[in-house]
Amino acid sequence: MAKKQKGNRIQIILECTEHKESGMPGTSRYVTQKNRKNTPERLELKKYNSILKRYTVHREIK
Repeated sequence: MAKKQKGNRIQIILECTEHKESGMPGTSRYVTQKNRKNTPERLELKKYNSILKRYTVHREIK
């Protein structure tokens, strides 16, 4: 059963921007949470991409 979320905290998916453009198979995605009240805009973080073997920019999708 899914965990009921309370308050302003929502679950988001971060997807690698460089991997998408490179055309390589697969995707690099991370699932995390953010507070909608404090950060209403889309989140952008540097995370490790295991396929490209380096740190890249991951942007929020959905």
